[in-house]
Amino acid sequence: MNAEDIKKLLEGVKQGEIDIEAAFNQLRDLPFKDIGHTKIDLHRELRSGYPEVIYCPGKTIDQIKEIIECMLNRSDNNILATRATEEAYNAVKTICEDAVYNSTARIIAIRRKKLKIPKTYISVVSAGTSDIPVAEEAVFTAEELGNRVEKTFDVGVAGIHRLMDKLDLIRGSRVIVVVAGMEGALASVVGGLVDKPIIAVPTSIGYGANFGGISALLGMLTSCANGVSIVNIDNGFGAGYVASMINKL
Repeated sequence: MNAEDIKKLLEGVKQGEIDIEAAFNQLRDLPFKDIGHTKIDLHRELRSGYPEVIYCPGKTIDQIKEIIECMLNRSDNNILATRATEEAYNAVKTICEDAVYNSTARIIAIRRKKLKIPKTYISVVSAGTSDIPVAEEAVFTAEELGNRVEKTFDVGVAGIHRLMDKLDLIRGSRVIVVVAGMEGALASVVGGLVDKPIIAVPTSIGYGANFGGISALLGMLTSCANGVSIVNIDNGFGAGYVASMINKL
């Protein structure tokens, strides 16, 4: 439940439209619901503005289904499940036909209520085609949290003229997510060209000396461009989430 849900519930009790027992039953599981293997944080949107998101790796298909089924029964919030497999999606479809799956971003989404979308937008910029899965995770996350997102893909520093062609679009953003592997130089380049906050996402794309994304991470952390902050390797979800928070300030 979010703040508006609770206000409406209390107003209903005040006006005599909802009896106390019915209201109590709706509030019974706040702030969480214990289903044995998982304690679902039903109070999170009220505290932080967004409902809990399900991280699928390490969970069984049955656990993912049980978590989503509980969330469906306890609120009308939109639901996101990240790093989900197609097998998990097919299982979720058996309990919710409205579930959708972005196979590139590897996210299951269940859209239950329409979100207010700000006039401002987020740009997601990626260096190479190989970085698109992480970039799409950022895009899909931000969109499902209620944002307009503009994508600029495959504009890495090896062909910097491709970035310049889209610079007006990128500069018009309120916040920019930059996704890059190899040495991660794109974040510094974009940081030197714009006056908006940048969330840099290092990816694990690269040859051996990339060390699974560590070289890109260190390159971004030591960037001389101002206004660049960094999330963890391959963490497109985290970047999309923070970008959404900034865009909605």
